[in-house]
Amino acid sequence: MTLSPPASWKEGRRADDRGLSTIEVVILAPVMILFILVLVAFGQLVDGRGALDGAARDAARAGSIQKNHATAMAEAEKAAEANLGDVCSGPVSVVQTSQGFEPDTIFTVEVSCQVRGLAMLGLDVPTTLSASFSSPLDPFRRSA
Repeated sequence: MTLSPPASWKEGRRADDRGLSTIEVVILAPVMILFILVLVAFGQLVDGRGALDGAARDAARAGSIQKNHATAMAEAEKAAEANLGDVCSGPVSVVQTSQGFEPDTIFTVEVSCQVRGLAMLGLDVPTTLSASFSSPLDPFRRSA
């Protein structure tokens, strides 16, 4: 002989559970959407970090093959801006951190800019990232 709950208890239980899944969706949907937006924002920060590393590498190399310092800095800025056009929300800063511009030395630049990241969520968190890279000055660099 098996004991089963009375029929009235089963019907009452079903009547009490009506609309419960709707309430769960109403409560959980905004939380899940916010979680997805935070993941996207942090993904943009990671993408920005990778783009800055690449821009610093390209800027250092573009500057290291030039003949004089003024041209080297102009080409380094041009290379960095070309790489970071769709990543940064503000101006791109390129600063030489090495000393001088003599043959057989190292040309080091630091590239920085403000990455979009958390601004898409309405959070006014400054996300200025920077990256640095060094390239040896080419002894056979351009002469013209």
